[in-house]
Amino acid sequence: MAVQKIDIEEFLTLAKQYPVLDVRSPGEYLHAHIPSAHSLPLFTDEERKVVGTTYKQQSREQAIKIGLDYFGVKMRKMVEEAELLAGSHKPAVTTNDSKPAAIGSKTVLVHCWRGGMRSAAVAWLLDLYGFKVYSLSGGYKAFRNWALAQFEKPYDLHVLGGYTGSGKTYVLEALHSKKESVINLEKIASHKGSAFGNIGMPKQPSPEMFENLLAVELFFLSQKGKPIWVEDESQRIGDINIPISFWKEMRRKPLYFLDIPFEERLKHIVAEYGKLEKEKLINAVVRIKKRLGGLETKEAALALIEDRVEDSFRILLTYYDKGYLKGMHNREELETLLLKIPCKTVHESNFNQLLQPL
Repeated sequence: MAVQKIDIEEFLTLAKQYPVLDVRSPGEYLHAHIPSAHSLPLFTDEERKVVGTTYKQQSREQAIKIGLDYFGVKMRKMVEEAELLAGSHKPAVTTNDSKPAAIGSKTVLVHCWRGGMRSAAVAWLLDLYGFKVYSLSGGYKAFRNWALAQFEKPYDLHVLGGYTGSGKTYVLEALHSKKESVINLEKIASHKGSAFGNIGMPKQPSPEMFENLLAVELFFLSQKGKPIWVEDESQRIGDINIPISFWKEMRRKPLYFLDIPFEERLKHIVAEYGKLEKEKLINAVVRIKKRLGGLETKEAALALIEDRVEDSFRILLTYYDKGYLKGMHNREELETLLLKIPCKTVHESNFNQLLQPL
């Protein structure tokens, strides 16, 4: 067998069937990586630094020799780790022109930073051992260029809007269950989008990792030929910024606005957030003091201290409604883009008007 170099889109398609081995250093992988990739580092962070310094200060040949010193003692372990990953890998989907990969298939995809010596060395080793190896042409750097390019493309988007507490996430989940194309930006960002959005959520990905996840989802969903549903968001979700070109694209698309009474949304918010740790809720209120106002901050925090959760959230919901309304009216051509969906309560069964046209 011979190692086969392939381009990004073929690589990503095959990655739905076979394991991806990222042979960059642990630090590079931790910062950001191709979604679904496994870390199988050729060098540690320190070893990578030594090889790179040698390359710059001495010569390519000397750097390769030092790299071989590191690589030689790891060969068996790397082969065994690759076997474990390939043996336990479960294919996600089949491609249009191939049969599903068998569990434990001895096929892997390999990449490094630029498709250079690191991936070549590991690909050679695994090929020698008997793996079918695909190598990403241009490496992770090429993937990043490709990922950023995805945000410059036009998409057929349907934007799901509504004031805070409208249960937009539940509607997205309902749409997904009906086999519609859905991108849950808050799920990708590990943040619910408000001052309280990080409570009970895992750590947010790096901005680069968020972009990688979003780009790959856009790529595969756009191939289905159906509108892609996304939630109406401000450009910033916690510490993450939605790529500006894609966010502007969202702002130009139809806005399906869930029009739900204030009191119904308040009940939903109390049920969802009222059970969270009181101290974290109070800290979140204090963080928005400049925008909320001193008096409202004091009253909202005091209500939480006194277990008057509904009173506190009533203040906060009023604040968020004003902010959302302002952001919504900053859209160009809002009158032609806005489609109001009247709903009595926060429950997906009331959103038949939204689903019927699809």
